Amino acid sequence: IQGPEMTSPVCLIENTASGLQMNQEALEILSRIEQPVVVVAIVGLYRTGKSYLMNKLAGQKSGFSLGSTIQSHTKGIWVWCVPHPVKADHTLVLLDTEGLGDVEKGDTKNDCWIFALAILLGSSFVYNSRGTIDNQGEHFLNTDGYVTELTDLIKVKSQADNEEEDDIHYVRFFPNFVWAVRDFTLELKIEGKDVTQDEYLENALSLRKGTGKKVSDYNLPRQCIRNFFPTRKCFVFVPPTAPEKMKNMEFLPETELCPTFVQATREFYHYVFQQSDVKKLKGGHKVTGRMLGSLATTYVETIRSGAVPCLENAVIAMAQIENESAAREGLTAYQEGMKQSLNFPETQEELSQKHAHWEKQALEIFMKRSFKDENHEHQNNLAVSIHHMFSKLTESNLTFFLRFYFLFFLSSLYFFPQLFHMPYDHINLDCPNEGEKERVALAEQQIKAEEERRLQIERLYQDEKQSHEENLRQLKLKMEEEMEKNRIEAEEALNSKLKEQEELLKRGFEQQSRMMQDEINDLKKDKMIHNIGSALVEGAKTAISILEWKERRKLTREREMARNKKYELGFKQKPPKQSSNSTKKETRTSANGQTEQKNHSADGSSV
Repeated sequence: IQGPEMTSPVCLIENTASGLQMNQEALEILSRIEQPVVVVAIVGLYRTGKSYLMNKLAGQKSGFSLGSTIQSHTKGIWVWCVPHPVKADHTLVLLDTEGLGDVEKGDTKNDCWIFALAILLGSSFVYNSRGTIDNQGEHFLNTDGYVTELTDLIKVKSQADNEEEDDIHYVRFFPNFVWAVRDFTLELKIEGKDVTQDEYLENALSLRKGTGKKVSDYNLPRQCIRNFFPTRKCFVFVPPTAPEKMKNMEFLPETELCPTFVQATREFYHYVFQQSDVKKLKGGHKVTGRMLGSLATTYVETIRSGAVPCLENAVIAMAQIENESAAREGLTAYQEGMKQSLNFPETQEELSQKHAHWEKQALEIFMKRSFKDENHEHQNNLAVSIHHMFSKLTESNLTFFLRFYFLFFLSSLYFFPQLFHMPYDHINLDCPNEGEKERVALAEQQIKAEEERRLQIERLYQDEKQSHEENLRQLKLKMEEEMEKNRIEAEEALNSKLKEQEELLKRGFEQQSRMMQDEINDLKKDKMIHNIGSALVEGAKTAISILEWKERRKLTREREMARNKKYELGFKQKPPKQSSNSTKKETRTSANGQTEQKNHSADGSSV
């Protein structure tokens, strides 16, 4: 686990008199977990043994408080992060919730929010009950139960605040469903035939034929479960031990527990370890511990404000945070990489190669962490920042190079003037003519600088082209990855609906099957539109990105040309003028061998 090893759970969401609120200690722990997380959340009536199952998932006998009275012992939502026992480089996050239906709270709305948060945060959702599934006291299957109110507690799309959303929108994002039936004392038989635990669950969730309020009230919660949770699993647990030993259950060795109960417990946590998937956002993006903390904060703040948590809004808020962080992380990687690898002065070729290498690294870091980067805003910002940083490094490298060259040139000119093909009579080795040497040095330096600058600009254009191509290459890979995730997401939803439709037809519910066909057709249409339209939409975005890039490149060229012009003008400045009263003699030999002298004033006119 990347972050502190948790030896015991801590409260994540506190249930206070003023409402739900986040615990900063738990958020700090989650913020240091950069691995993908598998989140298992458990809910159920109070005093039904939820905490025992969660402790077993953590590989411990104790941790989550079990309690031994009729009062609800867990308050709020508690979290325990442990290394995943099966999936390497993953963290198992266990969420234990306070018991539902506690008469001391007297607030059923609070129970509903705890129930909704467990679904919103979990990748696997465990409902823990006692007795039998169709127990009359089991609020989960009542007409006014928690599952029938989910559409009032959770929204998928922000624009649907005043509209009723179809079940199909929820099935894509809801967790896997596990029903744990505790203290089960009946035989697993239906009409005298042995059935599996899963068949027992499906039979309990089967619909009744007929019309009328009684049939409608019976079918509504069951239809909601079937629609919201297409992946369902059931485990039944016999009583673990004698009633008088239950208060010390966490201290009892397995040898003192009922073997059937022990076996069922093992099957339960083996299933959770193998089948519980990584928590994902809309679009298939994997959630880390840091992101889970941000999601929980967003949902709790929304509930406290009196609004309904929205999956789409939460994803947008999360994307903004993650994309900004991804751009900063990529830029830091580029900056640190260039800093460590540069050794001024470098040739422009060496500098460009290092730039290309570290820019690629920066983009890969950004692409790995970013998602839903609308109009590629954050990627473009990263590209611009890298370009500006590279321009500064190029300028610094050229300045360093010219200083080095100028010093070398002056020293060479002084000690080895013959290397520059200059007549000895122009240089007085005993007393060098400083003005002459300065003019020669400036001329040579100007020629060298202009050539270096020309090569630099040509290379910068090449670097910019390569940078643009690398950005487009990684953008294309990212688009293909996201399109594949969306395709899988849509396909899973479609398959679940087809499976549910098949089950309805087997049981003779032709009317419900026909009603579901409309949803299936919409899914097929969405899938087809996704396969064709996504490419067109993303292609348009890419085209816009290219145009923006070309416009940026044009501005860059103009800036470089202006800087180059200024740079050249700096070298074309004349040497400092001598005072107006000063004159100098120029001695030369004429063609007839006579010596001529001319006096020149400071402005260059002959005297």
